[in-house]
Amino acid sequence: MSLTPSAAVTTPAPPREISIAHSPDSDDAFMFYGLATNKVRVPGYHFTHTLADIEALNRRAQEEAFFDVSAISFHAYPYIQQNYMLMGCGGSVGEGYGPMVVSSKRLAPADLDRMRIAVPGTLTTAYLALKIFNPTLETQTVPFDRIIPEILAGNFGAGLIIHEGQLTYTSSGLYRVIDLGAWWRETTGLVLPLGGNAIRRSLGAETVRIVSKALRDSIQHALDHREQALEYAMQFARDLDSGLANQFVNMYVNDRTLDYGADGRQAIRRLLELGHERGIIPMAPQVDFAD
Repeated sequence: MSLTPSAAVTTPAPPREISIAHSPDSDDAFMFYGLATNKVRVPGYHFTHTLADIEALNRRAQEEAFFDVSAISFHAYPYIQQNYMLMGCGGSVGEGYGPMVVSSKRLAPADLDRMRIAVPGTLTTAYLALKIFNPTLETQTVPFDRIIPEILAGNFGAGLIIHEGQLTYTSSGLYRVIDLGAWWRETTGLVLPLGGNAIRRSLGAETVRIVSKALRDSIQHALDHREQALEYAMQFARDLDSGLANQFVNMYVNDRTLDYGADGRQAIRRLLELGHERGIIPMAPQVDFAD
């Protein structure tokens, strides 16, 4: 009697882990909703999420590709361009609006020459736009969520606000001095690209393609299931009610988040080239998109 050899038992390969880092903001939370809640799955891949302030992510991305995918300010990209490419989706773009300088007094932009301005970090795109607007302004870095309180305390004559502060500053009794997104549009005719997602080059072309599609699918899922995605994002919406959170997400998660478009990519290149020409960015930008 012959015995049939038992079939070899194969152990499935463990999924490839992809580390993703983004800011704890309602717009980022909205676009990563599908991946973070496993509504969007990719066979053979497992995604982990780390949340950190955008300026912290700008710095950590310089540490030899700390995360596989990281949200960054576009200003930070030239500093990490050897290790990362820009993803073609997941960006936040100001369509004639963006970061703004605010003050407790009614000021003209020229008045900013005689005061210290609180800024949320020197690698933020807001800072780059401010320095392109006027390179001589005196600035000091303050955590972004402390800028409005520091202005109210009288410690700064003005502050450069990002994130939800763009919608809430008037409730604190502050006045807009200049909207840098509006100024950029008037000056260049382009949108103001603020933040995007960078992906490690060393992942390889196939993994870059798969991860890029996963992020685009996550954004599309959020747009297709807006109510559920907004409910998820509300836990990250600092000082915003549901109406303002919806307005903020509308501003920064839209069709351009799925694809910058030719003019959006032109705006990214123009912003970084101008920063280099003005001596703000020390290295020549080499903008590569992952798709």
